[in-house]
Amino acid sequence: MPSHSPVPLRHDWTRAEADALIALPFSDLIFRAQTVHRAHFDANEVQMSTLLSIKTGGCPEDCGYCSQSTHFETGLKATKLMETGEVVAAARRAIEGGASRFCMGAAWRSPKDRDMDAVCDMVSEVKALGLETCMTLGMLTREQAGRLKEAGLDYYNHNVDTSPDYYGKVISTRTMQDRLDTLAHVRDSGMAVCCGGIVGMGEGESDRVGMLLLLANLPRHPESVPINALMKVPGTPLGESAPLDGLDFVRVIAVARIMMPRSVVRLSAGRDFMSEELQALCFLAGANSIFIGDRLLTTNNPKKDKDDALWAKLGIKPMAPMPLADEVSGTR
Repeated sequence: MPSHSPVPLRHDWTRAEADALIALPFSDLIFRAQTVHRAHFDANEVQMSTLLSIKTGGCPEDCGYCSQSTHFETGLKATKLMETGEVVAAARRAIEGGASRFCMGAAWRSPKDRDMDAVCDMVSEVKALGLETCMTLGMLTREQAGRLKEAGLDYYNHNVDTSPDYYGKVISTRTMQDRLDTLAHVRDSGMAVCCGGIVGMGEGESDRVGMLLLLANLPRHPESVPINALMKVPGTPLGESAPLDGLDFVRVIAVARIMMPRSVVRLSAGRDFMSEELQALCFLAGANSIFIGDRLLTTNNPKKDKDDALWAKLGIKPMAPMPLADEVSGTR
């Protein structure tokens, strides 16, 4: 259980403050992040989520990290939208594996109105199993966000990816403002927001700080903040990027925790290449959400037995579903 007085939320972080945070001596940064973390969360609980690709490949966007873009030759075969029954079966398996949230992703620039009936059915059926529901379908109109909310969708994921300054080096087919507009539609609908980014794409520390500043100074912090380590896919422009130092990655987790104290910070893509020690440092820095299951859309994730062994070593237990109404209103 949280052991300190709650840390007040701020939405007015300055660049100088954020730069000073990430530059702290490592022990001081981790101590501060862990102190904030314990003010709001049980330090030994981690949210377990599962991510399913309900429609793979064929995306017209040119995100430089993505295996699913039609702009790059990655050998990925495009698929049609899954049937609702297949998705529900996968959700049942996720429950058996220990997940409390089920995330569904489709490789679209944005969903077509003709697809909305099918994805809304998926949301309703998965929600009926007792899981928290999340989708990532690309950009949304205000009306589409409203339909997903009516169907019972709890969270919508739409990442900013990186800082506003570095954004143009990663993608040209969608602007940062397009992303912020979709986040606004999600907020207006009453759904919770899942929004983070990717590190290790060749950006500098200033860009990692810039991404966190953008997120922390939104009118409401995202309820979920996924921090992804770049999965280098051959054939993509970023497939040969230099690896990010592990301690630099931990610093990003810690600063996210400090600046967005009530958000669930997800140690997302990249865990398959992380040592147990590096993952443990990320949890110590305030990460308290992961994806479980063998696949993350099109890339590998640690096997269940490997994860179970790590949880046993660290004394980690699954987090129970959180009260969404309080999260969205900012009163949790």
